[in-house]
Amino acid sequence: MTSQNTANTDGAAPVDTAALGLVPAPRTVTRAPGGPCPLDRTTQLSAAPGTEGVARWLRTTLGPATGLPLPEGAGDRGIVLTLDTELAPEAHRLAVEADAVRLTGGSAAGLFRGAQTLRQLLGPDAFRRAPLDPERAWEVPAVVVEDEPRFAWRGLMLDVSRHFLPKDDVLRYLDLLAAHKLNVFHFHLTDDQGWRIEIKRYPRLTGTGSWRSRTKYGHRASDLWDETPYGGHYTQDDIREIVAYAADRHIRVVPEIDIPGHSQAAISAYPELGNTDVIDTTTLSVWDTWGVSPNVLAPTDNTLRFFEGVFEEVLELFPAETSPFVHVGGDECPKDQWKESPLAQARIAELGVRDEEGLQSWFIRHFDTWLTARGRRLIGWDEILEGGLAEGAAVSSWRGYAGGVAAAEAGHDVVMCPEQQVYMDHRQDGGPDEPMPIGYVRSLEDVYRFEPVPPGLSEEAARHILGTQANVWTEVMQNRARVDYQVFPRLAAFAEVAWSALPAPADRDFAAFDARMTAHYARLDALGVDYRPPGGPLPRQRRPGVLGFPRDGAPPVV
Repeated sequence: MTSQNTANTDGAAPVDTAALGLVPAPRTVTRAPGGPCPLDRTTQLSAAPGTEGVARWLRTTLGPATGLPLPEGAGDRGIVLTLDTELAPEAHRLAVEADAVRLTGGSAAGLFRGAQTLRQLLGPDAFRRAPLDPERAWEVPAVVVEDEPRFAWRGLMLDVSRHFLPKDDVLRYLDLLAAHKLNVFHFHLTDDQGWRIEIKRYPRLTGTGSWRSRTKYGHRASDLWDETPYGGHYTQDDIREIVAYAADRHIRVVPEIDIPGHSQAAISAYPELGNTDVIDTTTLSVWDTWGVSPNVLAPTDNTLRFFEGVFEEVLELFPAETSPFVHVGGDECPKDQWKESPLAQARIAELGVRDEEGLQSWFIRHFDTWLTARGRRLIGWDEILEGGLAEGAAVSSWRGYAGGVAAAEAGHDVVMCPEQQVYMDHRQDGGPDEPMPIGYVRSLEDVYRFEPVPPGLSEEAARHILGTQANVWTEVMQNRARVDYQVFPRLAAFAEVAWSALPAPADRDFAAFDARMTAHYARLDALGVDYRPPGGPLPRQRRPGVLGFPRDGAPPVV
């Protein structure tokens, strides 16, 4: 089966791809001459050097679901884990014989991706936390799967500022990313509506900046409010646990500290960070509504030193091995206060930059230099292109394709995440029952036909497309169930776009993907994911009377 669901190669026997339901679709699946392979309480798990972490994951994940102990082995039977450096790092091969399941990866990461395939082949009950039937006979179907990803960056961004997800829910989402062979977790930790990471030298960032007095319910134009004080943050030990948990699943974590806009929570905690010559920043509180706050950081040396201190602690919490990129936001920074500020205007004259756009560019370049000197790479939203972008900085292209195209053609690395295509807060259907409908309709099929590399990009520029990610902004997602509803099942389609070698969007076989989703819905059920059913929201998933902001028609391609 290629990723377009052909089920045999070189005359091999056909495979019922819909029955296997592998998501994302692998490069090839063929019928194995031996097998199927039974698994029972005597089945051993043999781990070659370098595969011990994957063996541990199999025992702690498949073990509880199946009731099988998977004792250590050193032979050629049972589940056999090996590495082959001739394979690409995330490539893997799974071959099922009558008495063995041989799983080989190009690296531990590739082997771990292959372990997800093995779990899927065992059926949806392998995604549970305890065996439904301790006497069940388990077997792996007789197939050979060979696979590797299309893109190196396959990500999900989770906004925990607008609505906070407790640590255990974040760990759960890391498991869901791993199950879909995604390998980047973009952690949006700060915004106007809340600061979510403990910084020990600046305790008021969480003491004050993580709490708001009330919260808008629905779109910002709604007249509904939740008057309950709202907040929360992750301690530094929470962050260390999240990063370690991600590393065990071969997921990179990209922490985001959003500057110089989207900073009202920080300014409310430390008013000297704001434009004090324009407004009385001591009157600001953590923002309780949605949209873009006019209150931005002042372009002062004190602000630079303050955030250098923040980033020093961030770098300690997010080691380079797991977090080579650090996201600095850089988006939606209104310039009105800088235009009114004598201090900001004096800084523009001192620097010799043209205008306020140049001032933001100076701000971003400062932290690009600072991060580069410490062995990290800066990445920011595509507004960081305005006023000039530092060499080596990467771009998250969110306003459409155009920013990513411009950055790639200029030699910058790009992650494609256009809001018109892969913003998971956008509604999934145009019907009246869709809860708090935001943006354009982006159905499961729409996401499946998303193409991260736009046509017309030069071959050289295309090499700068690192990959793609789906973004989850949580203004209208008050809890885990709402996040689940908006993200799933579309994340399964997105994962296939990011992983599989699909044809052009119009030529993609959505019907075959939809058939494979029958098996995948059963996996999501076993995992307890509160996804949107294919027939529409369940009564408890609806939010009648809560205002959204739907946009009609097809989204523009920009």
